Amino acid sequence: MGILENKARARLFYKYLSKVYDQVNPFIWNEDMRADALSLLDLEEDMTVLDVGCGTGFATEGLLEHVEEVYALDQSEHQLEQAYAKFGKHAPPVHFHRGDAERLPFATDTFDVVWSSGSIEYWPNPILALREFRRVLKPGGQVLVVGPNYPDNVVAQHLADSIMLFYDEYEADEMFKRAGFEDVKHAFIGPSYDPDVAITTIGRAPQ
Repeated sequence: MGILENKARARLFYKYLSKVYDQVNPFIWNEDMRADALSLLDLEEDMTVLDVGCGTGFATEGLLEHVEEVYALDQSEHQLEQAYAKFGKHAPPVHFHRGDAERLPFATDTFDVVWSSGSIEYWPNPILALREFRRVLKPGGQVLVVGPNYPDNVVAQHLADSIMLFYDEYEADEMFKRAGFEDVKHAFIGPSYDPDVAITTIGRAPQ
């Protein structure tokens, strides 16, 4: 398990990263990548959408181009403070919650779509979190998770494993199917300097 697959250490990490997150983020996770990921979903304006690990709200902004309201959750109060400054803390179109991906504070069968980008790599138990996603999804609802693709270089693999969760499409397939999702598919996206840096997995909750 990587050093940042620990909730306390991840919160501390984002306490400091939150100050520069929106300046650093475009080099790793940019608008074109976000658009590519959004194009994989069947979004309709009146859908109920949850953004898990919303951070400063970058993905939330993209989701709001397609739906009227988004429920957004993050465990980092410092990241959420940045998001509040963009959207406001208590009023639609974004409903913010501070919470844990492994214990979502929402009722079963609530959402049409659960989205998560740049968060799974910090989860100590990704299958538990994915089962929570399935629980809060309506039957037939869509899930989309963007995470870091496992590097090809052996040295880079060891470094990646020491920091956080990296995985390939085969591991993603196993995780999502163990969590109970169907029609699981994967796509690779990334910035121009490394077009395969991220792996995007989509699936559906059983009907």
